[in-house]
Amino acid sequence: MFAIATSLLFGSITPPVLAQTADGKELPFPPVPSASTANETLQESEMIRREEPNYLPADAPNILIILLDDVGFGQAEAFGGEIHAPTIQRLWDEGIAYNTFHTTALCSPTRASLLTGRDQHNVHSGTTTQRALDWDGYMGSIPKTTATLPEVLREYGYKTAAFGKWHNTLANETTAMGPFDRWPTGHGFDYFYGFNAGETSQYEPRLFENTTAIEPPHEFPDGSPYHLSEDMANQTITWLRQRKAYTPDKPFFIYWAPGAAHGPHHIFGELADKYKGRFDDGWDALRARTFENQKGLPWLPLAADAVDTPRPEEMKAWTEIPDEERDFQIRLMELYAAFVEDVDTQAGKIVDELEAEDLLDETLIFYVWGDNGASADGRDGSISELLAQNQIPNTVEEQLQALSEQFGTEEDPSGLSALGTAKTDNMYNAAWAWAGDAPFRYTKMIASHFGGTRNPLVISGYAGSKYGKITADSTPRAQFHHVNDIAPTIYEILGITPPEEFYGVVQDPIDGVSMAYTFNKPDAPGQKKIQYFENNGSRGIYFDGWYACTFGPLIPWETTSSKDLEDWDSRDDVWELYDLTTDFTQQNDLADQKPEILEMMKQLFLQEAEENKVFPIGGGLWTSIHPEDRLENPYKSWTFDTSTTRMPEFTAPGLGRESNTVTIDVDLNGNDSGVLYALGGSSGGLTLFMKDGKLKYEYNMMLLDRYTAESAAPIEDGNHTIEVKTTFPIPKPLARAKVTIKVDGEKVAKTWVKRTVPSAFTASETFDVGTDLGSPVSLDYADNPPFPFTGKIKTVKVELENPEARHFFPLPSPSFE
Repeated sequence: MFAIATSLLFGSITPPVLAQTADGKELPFPPVPSASTANETLQESEMIRREEPNYLPADAPNILIILLDDVGFGQAEAFGGEIHAPTIQRLWDEGIAYNTFHTTALCSPTRASLLTGRDQHNVHSGTTTQRALDWDGYMGSIPKTTATLPEVLREYGYKTAAFGKWHNTLANETTAMGPFDRWPTGHGFDYFYGFNAGETSQYEPRLFENTTAIEPPHEFPDGSPYHLSEDMANQTITWLRQRKAYTPDKPFFIYWAPGAAHGPHHIFGELADKYKGRFDDGWDALRARTFENQKGLPWLPLAADAVDTPRPEEMKAWTEIPDEERDFQIRLMELYAAFVEDVDTQAGKIVDELEAEDLLDETLIFYVWGDNGASADGRDGSISELLAQNQIPNTVEEQLQALSEQFGTEEDPSGLSALGTAKTDNMYNAAWAWAGDAPFRYTKMIASHFGGTRNPLVISGYAGSKYGKITADSTPRAQFHHVNDIAPTIYEILGITPPEEFYGVVQDPIDGVSMAYTFNKPDAPGQKKIQYFENNGSRGIYFDGWYACTFGPLIPWETTSSKDLEDWDSRDDVWELYDLTTDFTQQNDLADQKPEILEMMKQLFLQEAEENKVFPIGGGLWTSIHPEDRLENPYKSWTFDTSTTRMPEFTAPGLGRESNTVTIDVDLNGNDSGVLYALGGSSGGLTLFMKDGKLKYEYNMMLLDRYTAESAAPIEDGNHTIEVKTTFPIPKPLARAKVTIKVDGEKVAKTWVKRTVPSAFTASETFDVGTDLGSPVSLDYADNPPFPFTGKIKTVKVELENPEARHFFPLPSPSFE
């Protein structure tokens, strides 16, 4: 045995088990037999450390994927827009860019597809994690049958880390109880620093380090104010330096997916001021300038006399915007532009760090300019993003009045300076998003047209010995590709065979194709022949240059009723047909001219849909029609104490939308202050707190209204029972609610909430006992967060009233993340 072990160690013979399974088709790799001999005594034994095989090429590159959120094809200067984005321009100057690269039109599906190399429905991600359903294509979390790219790379020796937005864990599985196998660290990442939700505040983000909830600082060590995009860059740089210190011989895989530029558009005012005057002539003029710029770019196949596609008829022309509202609309766009520039600049810090560590020439970088098109979720422009997603009727005039009343100052009576700060969850008008998606039609959420799915991709750096360093080349890569092609590209570069079995689970096949053939051959014939698209019934099919599509039942920049959706039949949709070899922007519909090709394409879509778990078409709409089937906490009563913090709103009691009673057993010291409990954040929520001994309640109705109640006198010291009873006389969306507060059975305060929020105050804020973590619900303690309670809370008990006959409010619109 000693001779065999020695031979194994020095590689003269290969163990039969390794010869059969070390090709990576089955992971993990088999254990390496010991090279030592173990006999009865130490004198008769020999210890020789076994060598672990290196399954990677000697020059395997480091890999960095940068994925921005909700940015449009035509927004960056590099692509004809007016937002300064120096990092993507730098990487393009050093590498290559793709003008016909596609995403899925929505965030969770794009991310799941990117990380697995498979179509979105094949990884159970046909919708977002909050709207998950019990059809295979819409389950809302990546299955074990589709091992992720970091899971596979880690088996080959890569060190893996994810920073920023995750949004691939079911909303009801993001509590402190897990299960954590669906979190980033359960999907192959050694380290995670970011947030689980679809969005979060840039100033008070709901962060996790691995699986531990953490609170961000209010400022950086140098005294500068905190901002999430910069934090993501700093944390990535720290991780890179730790890797250099501890495992410098190991390659790394970094997935850097910041929250920008998803709403809320939080950014410092002084950065936005750099764009003053840039957008004063409105979105129609911005779109026209961008289109003219793009016609002059060799990167895009637009003729000098090309005509742009029209603005969607539901969107207002800039000339229709009243003069008194224009400053508001302009400032929203200035803030967005600064938000995008800043996150691109932060990405540049990571690139600079790679250069400083002499790793830039050993790293392959994929910079995906957006997980979908620019977002129309802001509708008419918003101070509180989820107003639109909750389908709460309001006007810009109402919002401006709320801004002025709540945040106006002597220097700024309008309160516009509050936009971009932690006080608001602002988001720009949908028409700015349309302008930013030039030269294509529509926006995020629309999978039928390229304004929702076509995003620039830049690749630069070292692609391994087979392809070498990517040569800087301004020639566009115009081959039709999809986000599911990134993983197979990386596998090919590394010589990795995607596993057929991963930890005992048989794997589904990879759907994407490698793009590596385009690295050194810009005009190589495209190797991707077919690709379907579907998002909430908006759908399309690409086949060898042809593209057929139908818009679907949703207009993201308008409110769609559940009745409209219930009456929708996907078989009645009208389809369009385009020849993409001559029609880059889907300008010329050939459906009437070539009906036989259109019919073939429609049948091909149905075939692809059935094979890839897309059925039922429009499955993501189900909970908008049947809100009783939404993911929700199954409990009807709870007992909390001060250990209950960071309970995601999607798992918390619906205190603001359902009849309930909250009973608090509390010991007071006299003249107490602090939060007893809070749900939501600064843009919407409710809170019960004390200030100087008085008991106070506030229902923050998405910044438009604040309904309050207050005890007439301070509550004496000693033990007390506080009861907050919320009653909905008529259970329907936006219904009013009566809130009555008692102390030891005696009524001390009451108020009527004239309009309630039908579904969710926020996307990522939480329910907290004894404190208000994250952004503060009430302005009364906004300057003293998290306003911890000075008394002693023994228990907080919540009872939903008449749970057997619960009313179900519609979920936010399907664009809600």
